[in-house]
Amino acid sequence: MEHYRVDFGSMPWEQPTAGVRFKACEQNGRKLRLAEFTKDFVEPDWCTKGHIGYVLEGEMELDFHGQVVTFRPGDGLFIPPGTAHGHKAKVLTDFARVLLVESTDLQ
Repeated sequence: MEHYRVDFGSMPWEQPTAGVRFKACEQNGRKLRLAEFTKDFVEPDWCTKGHIGYVLEGEMELDFHGQVVTFRPGDGLFIPPGTAHGHKAKVLTDFARVLLVESTDLQ
């Protein structure tokens, strides 16, 4: 069944690791993900997945191999996949909530 409306309010949170939880809906090779990151979130390796998203709440920095970019509420993000765009996140506030659109095929 096709989803036209994603009811995040009725979905349970998934917590794959300390400092991050999310709710997600997958359809047609895409994932819509509402994610919350806290200061406890530490990426063990460089993330090479592509992300398109929007910062809803909180502030976070993304370190792109030494180039640090700060994201605040209202900022969009457009990170291509691949090692050249590898990144690590650091949350600057108590938490950061972002809405992400990701490909499930080409990550």
